[in-house]
Amino acid sequence: MPHHGFFSNPGYDGSVCAQFVKALPISGAGVSVFGTALPETSICSSNSRAAELEELQFDLGEGPRWEAVRTRRPVFVPSLRSHPHTLWPVYGKAIMLLDVQALFVFPLIIGAIDVGVVELHSTEPSMLSAKDITTATALVDQAAWSLLNVVLTWNEQDQKTPQALSPVGRREIHQATGMVLVQLGSTATEALLRLRAHAFLHGMSVRNVAQEVVARTLVFAQD
Repeated sequence: MPHHGFFSNPGYDGSVCAQFVKALPISGAGVSVFGTALPETSICSSNSRAAELEELQFDLGEGPRWEAVRTRRPVFVPSLRSHPHTLWPVYGKAIMLLDVQALFVFPLIIGAIDVGVVELHSTEPSMLSAKDITTATALVDQAAWSLLNVVLTWNEQDQKTPQALSPVGRREIHQATGMVLVQLGSTATEALLRLRAHAFLHGMSVRNVAQEVVARTLVFAQD
């Protein structure tokens, strides 16, 4: 479906939104990160309508995106005009002013970490097919890992110390990454991301997590 350009966070391109619009029968997509140590940050919106939808739910503090975050499950509203909106009455009235007929919201989750949310919309009443849901779920998983990397990078930039940047610390992190790679049978990129995610989740530095891995007091198991 046609769209009118991408609005994106200056620190992140709009490709994460573009892939949803390209792969699925939708009119637009928006992606935000929140539920972490960072305040809510809009990553991208495929068009101005997607940006309005995102801003509306943020301003009102209710809507399907918040239900998806609360339940950690996708929320599908295939027909907004006939939906009762009992869980979000104020939003239900406000959404009638926008040219939107269907919403499909997916939480971005990795393990115990809530990364953010993907909001897809259509200007016609519709429901995603089983194949579309499978495609969307795969894209959501990819986006979650990609955005977690962004979130953790931002978080680390705010908490860097000279010790964490020392050559010794980097060597330990590289060694630990190799060990986790073997433990998980994964790539080096994913192994490092798992180290960083564990550090973020437990309020530790990546260096300290690496020390535990090297000391074999922390072992990562395949999920």
